[in-house]
Amino acid sequence: MPLEAITWRRALARPVFIRALVSGCIVGLAVVWALPRFFTWIQAKPGLRLHDPVLAVWGPGNVTWATFAVLYGTLLLVIASIARKPMTMLQGLWAYVLILLMRMACMALFTLEPPPGIIPLVDPFTQVFYPAADPFLKDLFFSGHTATLALMALLAPKGWIRWAAMVATACIGLLVMVQHVHWTVDVLAAIPAARLAWWVAQHLLRATGAVTSSEGV
Repeated sequence: MPLEAITWRRALARPVFIRALVSGCIVGLAVVWALPRFFTWIQAKPGLRLHDPVLAVWGPGNVTWATFAVLYGTLLLVIASIARKPMTMLQGLWAYVLILLMRMACMALFTLEPPPGIIPLVDPFTQVFYPAADPFLKDLFFSGHTATLALMALLAPKGWIRWAAMVATACIGLLVMVQHVHWTVDVLAAIPAARLAWWVAQHLLRATGAVTSSEGV
């Protein structure tokens, strides 16, 4: 059966789909629960300070509201466009959980100090996960904002929505660099990281039987 033909009713009638959906939510919630403790540890961990010739001649400037407008506008647009596609939503859920896990591993292995002149990007929705009352500045390699929108471009249906998500991904990468929230390498690494998470999620779902090859996720 083609992927687009699978409705939520059909998907929820499959126990293997329900297991994949529930387990993805559980793992995601566990990661969210662990984030404050992880960030506290990273904050105290010495990191490398990079030489970034791009940031040396670019910014900083406060583009917080433009960043959030692009980020949340794209999220709403793409999620609304795939809301009736349960298999796509399932793969997106698992890919996002994998992005979170990959970022935690990368930050632990390649801890970086914040770029000079950083202007904190304070997100009222995610600030609850950061330590203490001060903005967390070492949420660096790789860029979560860029990876999230790169994932949205992979999730989006073909056509203008996918092109819009691709343009938004490029814009968000530039904006976080203008604000010196990320090093250039953080932004560049986010694109292949998102694609890797998408690919791993796809193969995990096929291996567990939640999605078959003929369904084309």
